[in-house]
Amino acid sequence: MGDLLNIQPSELKFPFELRKQSSCSMQLSNKTDKYVAFKVKTTNPKKYCVRPNTGIVLPGTTCNVTVTMQAQKEAPPDMQCKDKFLLQSVVAPDGTATKDITADMFNKEDGKVVEEFKLRVIYIPANPPSPVPEGSEEGTSPRASVLENGNQRGSLFEDVSRSLEEPKQKSTKVWSMISRLTEEKTSAIEQNQKLREELELMRKGISKSRAGGFSLLFVALIGLLGVLIGYLMKRT
Repeated sequence: MGDLLNIQPSELKFPFELRKQSSCSMQLSNKTDKYVAFKVKTTNPKKYCVRPNTGIVLPGTTCNVTVTMQAQKEAPPDMQCKDKFLLQSVVAPDGTATKDITADMFNKEDGKVVEEFKLRVIYIPANPPSPVPEGSEEGTSPRASVLENGNQRGSLFEDVSRSLEEPKQKSTKVWSMISRLTEEKTSAIEQNQKLREELELMRKGISKSRAGGFSLLFVALIGLLGVLIGYLMKRT
């Protein structure tokens, strides 16, 4: 480690899983009573995202840096990665902010002391195989078998319970929908019946009005005919 920053961990270990991002972090601790500026570089900048990649660590404080590896489509041979990171650190004037950091601050000219720390990348399987417990010659102890069977039964019970619960929830929704549709159908039938009754009443009213109109007209014609006959008789 250098005289300015204490860097933990000394290697960047990424859980590796195809087509999934993974991240790891490192802590930069300022061991001095001065402002320390840092900058993170990598040999493969398109593959990694570093936040923050530059910054200021105040005296006696710690800064967390997160490195995210983009999702990979294929694994390297033997899970060996050749990527490397370089962390540069330099003493900065008191009161320096991150926005004040420039590339010139890390030039090793004019006798300026720029500490550099290299970190290599290590891939860790995202789902490592479970260790084989010590036991009989066949590879498992009776106790381990009992525990494994118990875990399997517990998992099986949870799966069965979940599978039973899901149809129950679905059936509740289905019955609720059927009940609502039945109510709507009953209401529609009742409305249809009322409309039919109203139409029938209207039809009867029209028939009566037509019948009444005919009888009055007939009486009027007879009366008119009687008047004409009486008039003619008087003339004769």
